[in-house]
This record gives sequence, structure tokens and C-alpha cells, in this order.
Amino acid sequence: MDWIIAILVGALIGWLASLIMGTNARQGALANIIIGIVGSALGRWLFADVLGIGGAAAAGGFSLIGILWGVLGAIVLIFILRAVRVL
Repeated sequence: MDWIIAILVGALIGWLASLIMGTNARQGALANIIIGIVGSALGRWLFADVLGIGGAAAAGGFSLIGILWGVLGAIVLIFILRAVRVL
């Protein structure tokens, strides 16, 4: 059951990040899920582990703060992908 929640939350996070970054028209549902899950992991690592921001450890979780940190991580991921011309 946890993986279903991870897919749904990842899809939501990826969709919100793609709306903010303006890449929604180029991404499908699968890309939103992948960007949401990978972006949440990136956000947790970057903001919680590297920068030491305590609330960022909830990134990707099924809570408002977890979704917000996950979206921030997904935005960073989309920015990186744009820089290397993948998106």
C-alpha cells in the first residue's frame, strides 16, 4: 500500500512542480510521477541532509509540509534537467 501512496504523492508533486516551472505541456503522467518521486528524494537530501533544514526531512511525505518540500525538490530537479537540455 505504501508504494501506491508514493506514486500518488509523487504524481501530485511532479504535477505541481511542472505547473510552476511551465513544463506541464511537455510532460505526461509518468514523467510527473518520476519527477515527483526523484525530486522529493533530491529535496530531502539537499535541504535536510546537506543544508540541515529540519522540516525538509518530511519531503515527499503525505502531509502539507512534505508536499511543499517535495515540490521544492522537484523544482530543483526540473531546473537541473533544463540546464542539461533534457526537458
